[in-house]
Amino acid sequence: MNAVTTPAAATADRPWLSAYPPGVPADIDASQYASLVALMEESFKKYGSRVAYSFLGKETTFAGTDTLSTALAVYLQGLGLAKGDRVAIMMPNVPQYPIAVAAILRAGYVVVNVNPLYTPRELEYQLKDSGSKAIVIIENFAHTLEQCVANTPVKHIVLCAMGDRLGMLKGALVNLVVRSVKKMVPAFTLPSAVRFNDALAQGTRGLLKRPDLHADDVAVLQYTGGTTGVSKGAVLLHRNVIANLLQSEAWNQPAMASLPPDTQPVYVCALPLYHIFAFTVNMMLGMRTGAKNILIPNPRDFPAVLKELSKHKVHSFPAVNTLFNGLANHADFKTVDWSHLKVSLGGGTAVTGAVAKLWLEKTGCPICEGYGLSETSPSASCNPSNGKNFTGTIGVPIPGTWFKLIDDDGREVPRGQPGEIAIKGPQVMAGYWQRPDETAKVMTPDGYFKSGDIGVQDENGFFKIVDRKKDMILVSGFNVYPNEIEDVVSQLDGVMECASVGVADDKTGEAVKLVIVRKNPDLSEAQIREHCRINLTGYKQPKLIEFRTELPKTPVGKILRRELRDKK
Repeated sequence: MNAVTTPAAATADRPWLSAYPPGVPADIDASQYASLVALMEESFKKYGSRVAYSFLGKETTFAGTDTLSTALAVYLQGLGLAKGDRVAIMMPNVPQYPIAVAAILRAGYVVVNVNPLYTPRELEYQLKDSGSKAIVIIENFAHTLEQCVANTPVKHIVLCAMGDRLGMLKGALVNLVVRSVKKMVPAFTLPSAVRFNDALAQGTRGLLKRPDLHADDVAVLQYTGGTTGVSKGAVLLHRNVIANLLQSEAWNQPAMASLPPDTQPVYVCALPLYHIFAFTVNMMLGMRTGAKNILIPNPRDFPAVLKELSKHKVHSFPAVNTLFNGLANHADFKTVDWSHLKVSLGGGTAVTGAVAKLWLEKTGCPICEGYGLSETSPSASCNPSNGKNFTGTIGVPIPGTWFKLIDDDGREVPRGQPGEIAIKGPQVMAGYWQRPDETAKVMTPDGYFKSGDIGVQDENGFFKIVDRKKDMILVSGFNVYPNEIEDVVSQLDGVMECASVGVADDKTGEAVKLVIVRKNPDLSEAQIREHCRINLTGYKQPKLIEFRTELPKTPVGKILRRELRDKK
């Protein structure tokens, strides 16, 4: 079926349509699929013999993903879960991830994506808030779950290992290296856990009961921060994710159309699948287009990434600025044949001009920067995929999406004036999980989502972010909320008060700066760092720690974060 409905033509309310490449539609038709399951099962049949996922030299076909996810879905249904129950996934990019996603959705449940680097405190909060009754987790992080699972609703644990899907001999070798040589699996005790392959074996003995799924059923809870610093689950319906992957497909088409006929698209999946960016533009879009996703479990290991990519002809590479920069500056970069690359999609955080210039010089494929949030599934705007130059903007709203810039009272500002970016489209979330008060704060009466980012629109309809309304810090594409850091640090004896802000960082875009007023002068930086290490995942931990005798405040006592940012 065709993903599009109408050709793009500029209108008064959508002047950006004039910037659309030929063939890109103004809107998409998300109603062609009743659910993500319908989309996946169409692809399982259509692309059965194609490779869906490549991992450490082992390939899993679409038909294989079909069989394995069916078995796991049957196993999950056998646990007695009800339609709509939440099942968490806590893993890096391994084949078990997409298998688990397909299984959870096919069984009628809701996917809860969890950052595998979370501390016990962070994990406990998310499992409790989501009400997750089961979790599929890789053993590398089982010790984290062990420390908090008794305080959560989780009753069922499916335990994965790195080598589960690599065959008996290679799988055993990989597990041996991971466990005993690299010592990446801290000791844990989870006596009720069932091993992934055992769960599959049990599932093959039953039949899948097909749930009655609809487009308005919840598919994913994607956790994000907020102005309060409390992490909230963005409720993404089946139709939200369907719409966004169809929007992405339509947007990428001008660039991908130059692939030779019958060529299977190959995507680099180096961004983590628990992040909505890779979840949609790698896994789900790859399902729709019959693409092969090269699963990269650790994108920070640049030599291993480049060694793996040297074995493939890659066509699409979604990444963040730090990943583009790290790879392009690595000595092994030339070992990869980049001549087939059609789309270099930058997102998560701003792409810098220097990195864009270097990437274009070394690959011949310009970085196409986009913009989105967990609340928009995630893509909301993008530069044309067939563009030749880096624009330094976030592009224009993608098909079916409306932007407007508003002031604090919700009134639209004139063209050229800065205002908060408000977004409307079929990819916008249904709201925050069980938080109508927080949902009301970000949704306008006419259905726009208030992003918290301040933007301006130029004469060509392109948008540029110029500031941030929220106090959010953006570290390598991940949201960090000062209130959470301050809440954790203030629990440490010896802290009178504290504040955290984002400061510019060459590697991560922004980094966390923590300013502390001590009540105990003996409190050391080392003690603070250790407390943060235990309670905050890596990207949330402060890079800079500064001690002061007082914090700058307004007359009513509000901390002046901007002043802390400006003073290095």
